[in-house]
Amino acid sequence: MYFDELPLSDEVLDALWDMHFDVCTPVQEQTIPVLLEGRDVISCAQTGTGKTAAYILPLLTNLQYDHHDPNKLNAIIMAPTRELAQQIDQQMEGFGYYVPFSSVAVYGGNDGGNFSVQANGLKTGADIVIATPGRLLSHMNIMDIDFSGVKYFILDEADRMLDMGFYDDIMKIVDCLPKDRQTIMFSATMPDNIRKMARKIMNNPAEVKIAISRPPESIAQRALCCYETQKIPFIIERLKEAKLSKVILFVGKKQRVKELTVLLSRQGLNARAMHSDLEQKQRDEVMLDFRNNKVDVLVATDIVARGIDVDDIPLVINFDVPRDAEDYVHRIGRTARAENKGEAITLVSPEDARYWGKIERFLQKDIQRLTLPSSLGDAPDNSLYAQPSHNGNKRHNGGHRHSGRGHKPGMRRDKHAGRA
Repeated sequence: MYFDELPLSDEVLDALWDMHFDVCTPVQEQTIPVLLEGRDVISCAQTGTGKTAAYILPLLTNLQYDHHDPNKLNAIIMAPTRELAQQIDQQMEGFGYYVPFSSVAVYGGNDGGNFSVQANGLKTGADIVIATPGRLLSHMNIMDIDFSGVKYFILDEADRMLDMGFYDDIMKIVDCLPKDRQTIMFSATMPDNIRKMARKIMNNPAEVKIAISRPPESIAQRALCCYETQKIPFIIERLKEAKLSKVILFVGKKQRVKELTVLLSRQGLNARAMHSDLEQKQRDEVMLDFRNNKVDVLVATDIVARGIDVDDIPLVINFDVPRDAEDYVHRIGRTARAENKGEAITLVSPEDARYWGKIERFLQKDIQRLTLPSSLGDAPDNSLYAQPSHNGNKRHNGGHRHSGRGHKPGMRRDKHAGRA
């Protein structure tokens, strides 16, 4: 389906035209019409499927057509991390370029000046608030915020927020909102705690499910069975040989991130670290350099596994095996975005073999095994890695975000012509 076929406002369609977005992704095609009807929606869709546009576009359209108080807060979008909140704010600027609505991003890690800007936006009634739960509660604790005009309440990556312990914070915010509102929830998974919360805060929601959270086939997934001592030599050899830029190396612990960044830098690789100990200004600087090809290797914890939208990452390396299959999907989902192809390599030590087995069972496919370079010594005994059989020819339609670039033949939209 093409965006022109949806009853979006002219102003929203003009912005999509300027951004070269023509084709809806599956989650957008199934979610936008229901949201335009005003129904509550709970959608199971992973990062990279275009879910942010799936709720921003109908929100901007509904705000234009619905009766609301322009001097009050009208919509709240909750996000688990400041990185995702920033990404949503950036997309809001693009999609909302031609609409007369104001927005304010409310998240931590800023200096006092930004806190004042956030507070002013909340006081004066920004149309749309994009916030992390903790930061919004901080403002609520020191000043009275008028939520009486909120007609739209959106939870992005709801499962992640609950995993991070934000359930009580979310419910405190919900208690301050009008009962008569549209509530929208996006989650990569649908565990019992998500359904429990949905029953409490939503009114007969429509459900939209976009496949199972498995990686798209455009990601070449590979595993290297090796000892812990062979991981660093393999990474150095691979990165120097490939001479790639914008590689993400995921590591489970932030202390290890710091150590590996120093080690790779000493080997002549342009590596930078991303972890929770960095101030927000430092994170922004690192990500800006990464986007602008000034960083070859971003060594990171799972802080960037979700909510970072960089389309041209050619390679993701898992230094260790994620303990959760969903974390694996989100990590490798940083590559092969916007119809690009990409590669994901996971280094599997004997100690991590059982976790890797769980991931392969979740994926329902056998992941290609790389051969350890002879220069690195002998590989572990293959018997330590019982590779399950899942009919490797079976293909799965994982969530793959399409950029929407390219135009439908004969359907090019004249942005100045209006809509019939």
